[in-house]
Amino acid sequence: MSPSVVPVLASAGGADFSADTIGLVFIKAAAILVFLLLSVLFALWFERRIIGRFQQRLGPNVRGPFGLVQSIPDALKLLLKEDINVKGADKLIYQVAPLISVFCAFMIFAIIPFGPAVQIPFTDIVTPLQLTDLPVSVLYFLGIAGLGVYGIVLGGWASGSTYPLLGSVRSTAQVISYELAMSLSLVSVLIVAGSMSTSEIVNSQTQLWWSVALAPAFVIYLISMTGEVNRLPFDLPEAEGELVAGYTTEYSSMKFAWFFLAEYINMLNVSAIATTLFMGGWRAPWPLSSINDGMFNEGWWPLLWFLIKLWGFMFFFVWLRATLLRFRYDQFMNLGWKILIPVALAWVVGVAAIQGLRQFTDISLQTLLFALAGALVLFAVVLMLIPERKREAVDPPEEEKPFDAFAGGYPVPPLPGQTLPPSPRRAKVTAPADAGPATDKENTDG
Repeated sequence: MSPSVVPVLASAGGADFSADTIGLVFIKAAAILVFLLLSVLFALWFERRIIGRFQQRLGPNVRGPFGLVQSIPDALKLLLKEDINVKGADKLIYQVAPLISVFCAFMIFAIIPFGPAVQIPFTDIVTPLQLTDLPVSVLYFLGIAGLGVYGIVLGGWASGSTYPLLGSVRSTAQVISYELAMSLSLVSVLIVAGSMSTSEIVNSQTQLWWSVALAPAFVIYLISMTGEVNRLPFDLPEAEGELVAGYTTEYSSMKFAWFFLAEYINMLNVSAIATTLFMGGWRAPWPLSSINDGMFNEGWWPLLWFLIKLWGFMFFFVWLRATLLRFRYDQFMNLGWKILIPVALAWVVGVAAIQGLRQFTDISLQTLLFALAGALVLFAVVLMLIPERKREAVDPPEEEKPFDAFAGGYPVPPLPGQTLPPSPRRAKVTAPADAGPATDKENTDG
């Protein structure tokens, strides 16, 4: 027997890596790397094609069948473009920041279970379709996701320019705000599943997916993961209308491509976590899971179910981008701090109370969770209907003064309740044209 290089999980419900050798671990890691790179190339075509259909146009359709090869020249263009370095940038951090983002993005899939233990074709090796697992895999995901934002923050700061700095500061606030809600949404899964191991969480969803039993937590996670990866309608760190391109403004060629690659891999990461923790992971959907004693949950079939669920979430990202407009920054923060975090915290407290009741009563888990979900939906509706307190002026003037966007020396957008004064240019355009001096013919006729 070959020596083991990955420790066996302490719990009996987890995946068994005792037969994995060093060579097999490297093969798995290489396979995950290739899978992510090919998935990004496919995601580029997938997103442009779907958005084209939403906007009633074809999208890429020239290079290759259905335009499938379009992503390759796009990637080559970034690779071959001139690499420009900003003179006023911090040279070392400016170069390292994109690598931090992409390196952290690649690390998440190490704990994602693609399927159960399978036999590799043409060999006698039986191994789980997963690189490794940890007793604290969910904490590993949250830690790496938080570490990845350092690439954005350092890249914006090291560029030595105003717009990238503003974009990186926005990214910091965004990650702090929405990672809190995301973490709280995952806590309820950990309480019910009784483990932080991804393989054990998948095994705990044999009877019921947690997206159904923990529906409010699932909705909160969907909103939070969109804000976590800076996708529309939450792409405030790179809002083109306000910040040119945000933290990527001073980057070109492959340094920009690293940020671009990290964004798409992070979309795959959060989609894989949603699939694993809420959608049963690699398990077949009902009623396929009940056919012939679960034959579709064995062998290589689970890999197919995992990929279908994963790309379902990727379609969700594209759907949002094609449908919604970008949020205003104050609306974005209001949603995170005043709605998502209180609702997620209330849900965690309710789930913890339900787990306590289960220890002393015979009420079924499904009944308790559905009752809690109904109460939480009512709580969220009440939060949204409560009117915001009107701003009280520190020194209220006798007559309301018009809002001056240039009072501080630079233009700022109006806050809620403020209105811009009428534009003098618009008044000139809409005013009726003067008759002007009479022509020579009119003078002659007169």
